[in-house]
Amino acid sequence: MVDRQNTQRLFEKWVKKLRLVPDWDIRLEWVEDSTWRKTGDFKVDCSDKKAIVLLNAVNPKQENLEEVLVHELLHLKLYPLDQVTESLIQSNFEEGSNGYNLAYYAFFETLEQTVEELAKCYLLEFGENRELSFGRCRLQKSFTQMYDGLKNIE
Repeated sequence: MVDRQNTQRLFEKWVKKLRLVPDWDIRLEWVEDSTWRKTGDFKVDCSDKKAIVLLNAVNPKQENLEEVLVHELLHLKLYPLDQVTESLIQSNFEEGSNGYNLAYYAFFETLEQTVEELAKCYLLEFGENRELSFGRCRLQKSFTQMYDGLKNIE
């Protein structure tokens, strides 16, 4: 069961700790849609410096919502860098080309890994719940399962 009151309190703590407020107007909203597959996301209006952090209230994949909050707020913190890099990719590669796809995938994969690593660092240093979530990991195939059915090279 999601503790919304505690999560709201943690949200207010982290927007201050990450120095997002008072510069930004940010609020937390809960997604009640059982088909929504993400645990967290955000919407942003840079021109008005407003953002909404979305959390899955029905079936979150991650156990530690504080970790998810920090992760999504760090995405917001890094959003200007995200936008500059995406613009550079779009202006230097034809959409759908191999170069575009490689640059786009590599950037977003690296961005996601960087944001997650920073979230872990902040959580381990300042978090109230320092237990990392392994929810997404549990959905992955095991190392052995990845190799089931492969032919030996001989």
